[in-house]
Amino acid sequence: MDISIIFKIAAVGIIVTIICQVLKKSDRDDIATVVSLVGLILVLTAVISMIADLFSQIRQLFDLF
Repeated sequence: MDISIIFKIAAVGIIVTIICQVLKKSDRDDIATVVSLVGLILVLTAVISMIADLFSQIRQLFDLF
């Protein structure tokens, strides 16, 4: 695990926040909601892959499978 993933997640959060604020100011609340959901999905895919790697390392450590 690298600290760069934390910076990537933070960058996605900052970009999504800025885009959502701009869209809300221009009365595009529906598109702002879609943008925030897409940002959430991007972050969740990164986190899920990290959790999968963690479980595989735990299995190797304890020789479960």
